[in-house]
Amino acid sequence: MTQREREIFEIIKKNPMIEQSQIAAMLNIARSSVAVHISNLQRKGYILGKGYLLKEQDYVVGIGAANVDIHGHSKKAINLRDSNPGHMNVSAGGVTRNVCDNLSRLGAPVKLITALGDDVYAEQIKSECEAAGIDLSHSMKVENHPSSTYISILDEKGDMFVAMSDMSVLQKMSVEFLETKTGVITGAKIITCDSGLPTEALEGILDLFGAQQPVFIDPVSCAYAEKIKPYVGKFHTIKPNRMELEILADMSIQNNEDLKKACDIVLEKGVERLFVSLGGDGCFYMDRSGTQLQRKLKPLEEMVNATGGGDAFMAAVIYSTLNNFNIEQTLDYALAAGLAAISHEKTINPYMSIDVLEKILKERK
Repeated sequence: MTQREREIFEIIKKNPMIEQSQIAAMLNIARSSVAVHISNLQRKGYILGKGYLLKEQDYVVGIGAANVDIHGHSKKAINLRDSNPGHMNVSAGGVTRNVCDNLSRLGAPVKLITALGDDVYAEQIKSECEAAGIDLSHSMKVENHPSSTYISILDEKGDMFVAMSDMSVLQKMSVEFLETKTGVITGAKIITCDSGLPTEALEGILDLFGAQQPVFIDPVSCAYAEKIKPYVGKFHTIKPNRMELEILADMSIQNNEDLKKACDIVLEKGVERLFVSLGGDGCFYMDRSGTQLQRKLKPLEEMVNATGGGDAFMAAVIYSTLNNFNIEQTLDYALAAGLAAISHEKTINPYMSIDVLEKILKERK
C-alpha cells in the first residue's frame, strides 16, 4: 500500500459504508482520486466487493522494548571528562519498536506489545508510534514508573562512543500478561522480539507461540547473546553479528571457514535461518537447507547516525519474508534498509519506504 492508500484503508476499516465523497473531504483530495485509490486497493486484494469488505491482512506482532532515544553527536573529537559541543536529537526508539516502525513504513501491518511508564516519554512514544501506523493498543502501562530511555554519545564521524539505557519497565512484562494477549499474538504471521525482555517472558513467547509461528530476534549485544543461548534453537530467524555468533556457537571465528562452521553449529540446534552482520563486509546468510550467500552494497560516503541500522535490516528481512521474496532480494532489501537508516540523524529514517530501498539498490548494488 502507498501512504495515501493506507490512509483510505484505515478510514474504510472504521466505517465500511462511508461514501467516497466523505473520504475525499476528510483527506482534502478529489473524489475521483479516492475512486482511483479504492480501485487500486481492490486490485491489490485489500478490499473485497461491495460495501468495502476488508480482507484480513497478514500482520506482524512485535514484543519488546519501546523507549525514547537521546543522541548527542559531537562536532569534534570527544574530550573525556569535559563538555563537548554537539547536536542533540530526541526520538522514539527501542529495538522492537524500531523494527515495527520501519516495517510499518515499508507497508506491513504491525502490532506492538510493549511496556510503558506513566511519564512524558510514554506520550512521545505513543505519538510517534501512532504517526508511523503502529497499533499500540495491546501494550501495558506501568503506573509510577519511568518509561524506557536510551542515551548515546556519537563521535564526530557518527559512530557510537558510549551509550547507557534504562529498560527496567520492560522487566514488568510477565508471561501472565502475554497470555492475556494470546488472540492477537497467535493471529500474527510473524513474531519479532528483542532479548531485553525478562528471561521468563522470552521463554514464554517461545513455548506458547514458537511452535506455531516463526519468532525472529536480534541478539543486540554479546551479553544478550549469552542470555538467549540456552534456548537459541527455538528461534526461527536470528540476526547476530560476528561476536554474538561466537557466543551462540561457543567458538572463536577467525576466518570464513570458522564463520560457516559456527553457523552450522547454531543451525543444528534448530534455528532455520541466520543473517550474520559483517559490518563493512555486508551480511553472510545461511539456512538449514544448506543455502549460503554473502552480500554487500557500496558503503555511504558519510554515516550520519549508526543507531538503528540493524533494526531497519531486521524489518526488511521480516517484510521480505511476509512477501515470500527469495533470499537474494531479501538480503538486498535488508542491506539497503540498513543504509537508509544510518543516513538520517533520527533513529528511524522518516522517509523509509520501498521506493527509497529501490533507489539505494540502483545506486549501490
